[in-house]
This record gives sequence, C-alpha cells and structure tokens, in this order.
Amino acid sequence: MRPQVPGGALVSHIEVTAATVQRGDIIQLGGRACRVRGLFQLHHGSKHLFFESGELLAIHPRTRLLAVRLLRRR
Repeated sequence: MRPQVPGGALVSHIEVTAATVQRGDIIQLGGRACRVRGLFQLHHGSKHLFFESGELLAIHPRTRLLAVRLLRRR
C-alpha cells in the first residue's frame, strides 16, 4: 500500500534515471529534498535538472537516483 497525502494524491518512491526523471519529482541530494522544476536534454542522453531552489544538476544516462513522485488520483 502506498502512503496517501492530502488532496487525493498518492506518494510513490521510485528510482529515476535521465530517461525517466520528470518535472515535480523530489530528489534527495546531500540531505536536502530538491523538487525538479525543469529539464534540459544534453548530448548522449544526459540531462540538466533545474531545481526550485535554483540549483542545477547534470546527470549521466546511467545515473540512478531515488525520488518521490506524487501520483494524482483520477
């Protein structure tokens, strides 16, 4: 069973890569939770992730990160 948050959304803990990361994913980096605000495709499948805090992270296609994704209930 997945934990439920107010507003009818479900929280899912997932592993993301450059190919699967989405806007709105929350990734923990250095003990801080960072929400992905934007994505920019780079060469050979890499991506730049822009966070709401203004920070930037470049990830390689084989980089694997743990993220929290809010799934809206329909």
